[in-house]
Amino acid sequence: MLILLIPTVMVGIWEWVRHQLLMPYLSMDAGNYLTPVLVFLSSIVLLLPLFRLMERNQRELEQKRAATSAMEAREALAKELHDGMAQSLFLLSVRIDRLEQSRTEGSVSAEHVDQIKKTVHEVNRYVRQAIASLKVPVSGDADFSLERSIQEQLAGLAGEVMIEVSLDWRLDGQALTPAEQAELLSCIREAMINVRKHTRAGKVAVSGQGNEQSWRVTVTDDGAGIQHEDPFAVSGSYGLQIMRERSRSMGWQLHVQSDAAGTTVEIAKGGALDGTLPGADRR
Repeated sequence: MLILLIPTVMVGIWEWVRHQLLMPYLSMDAGNYLTPVLVFLSSIVLLLPLFRLMERNQRELEQKRAATSAMEAREALAKELHDGMAQSLFLLSVRIDRLEQSRTEGSVSAEHVDQIKKTVHEVNRYVRQAIASLKVPVSGDADFSLERSIQEQLAGLAGEVMIEVSLDWRLDGQALTPAEQAELLSCIREAMINVRKHTRAGKVAVSGQGNEQSWRVTVTDDGAGIQHEDPFAVSGSYGLQIMRERSRSMGWQLHVQSDAAGTTVEIAKGGALDGTLPGADRR
């Protein structure tokens, strides 16, 4: 309002003063030349402090945004560390204590060493997953594509374990916020890591369909499956537990079905797990 009003008011005051007081002393042409000069000088004097204030406010806002982004990154890292690496490191320390006790007693077994190696590999997996998760953008990034990221994950899985992969993606990226895309990609990555780690699958398929109101994403493999009535109750199933926490925090549904024919992990929003996905038949 000040930017709009100050030049207008200054012109009005100058024209009144010129016509009422300065007409005997100032010609019409000189007055016309002086009008823009006075408006410019008055605007500079009065508006520069306002512009400085706006710039300072903008800098403070950018600093707050940077601090918020840093806090989000720290929270994301803490989330990755909490149930994965922290528990694995604690388990590693317990097993090292047992190994040390066995060495003192002269009864070190290969089983103890294998258990420690397994735990070390588990920690290494969670470290890599945490680093990968922090690379996923949490705010709008025009170059980020959820479908392309999933394709890259599948290609990496195929290259590591020589497995047949397929992708059927009909879920528009605009149906998810950037934060939802990051969380969903982390869940899909964890499901594929479980395929690589726990199953002897020959095929894995990822599909996604739906819209902003209701969608479903499925990761299916033909591996040995999880030999337990409740997959989330399996000892050491940190990945599934993390997926469940992520889904709950986003208000999604998570269902894991596993048998001798393979494992299916479904993540859905808006009742899609109940077969109510609009515009698509459940397959």
